[in-house]
Amino acid sequence: MRIQRYARIPAPLKIPTTPAPTTTGGVVLRMAREVIFFESLFKSNKWIWLFGWTFHMALWLVLARHVRYFTFDVWWWVQIVQPFGTYAGFAMVAGLIGLWARRFLVDRVRYISSPSDHLILALLVAIGLSGLTMRFVAHTDIVAVKAFMLGLMRLQINELPADPILLTHLGLVAILMIIFPISKLMHAPGVFFSPSRNQVDNPREQRHLAPWAAELEK
Repeated sequence: MRIQRYARIPAPLKIPTTPAPTTTGGVVLRMAREVIFFESLFKSNKWIWLFGWTFHMALWLVLARHVRYFTFDVWWWVQIVQPFGTYAGFAMVAGLIGLWARRFLVDRVRYISSPSDHLILALLVAIGLSGLTMRFVAHTDIVAVKAFMLGLMRLQINELPADPILLTHLGLVAILMIIFPISKLMHAPGVFFSPSRNQVDNPREQRHLAPWAAELEK
């Protein structure tokens, strides 16, 4: 519902951040650089970029590794990513700790940080640490976990191992899923709807007119 709202809200002005691409293909390329490489953050602050990019790229590898719990025949690319996803968990936690430390050590960032910012970071760190604990310290029955997840996809409730670390990990992930749509984490899909990034810089060639403004001119 939140993404649908983003898509329906009109952009009344042509406000791409310059220098901006003048073609649709250029906009696609710009968005790809922004989403994959965090281009604007790299130009703004190298240290924040390092921690932020490390966390996000490691998170993608961790999520890709977890796809095996939701597919009966594990896809070939999921098999390839398994060893990388395992150790990406350390990079993910390291990136999060760096971003969290920034909210304490940088005065201007500490001033604008709210309790929710710290709680979200704490939640993500706890998810990462509990996952690493299951992988390297207190192993759990991953076959039973996979059977449970596959059962949920078929609206069946199978037995889940009574492992406190596992239950903590899954409980934290459930909390994250609940708060995701009402938190700053919505920047993940929101970046694709940013008019300063997704607009073509062609105000001279084509007049930009929001739908509601067009109705007023009739």
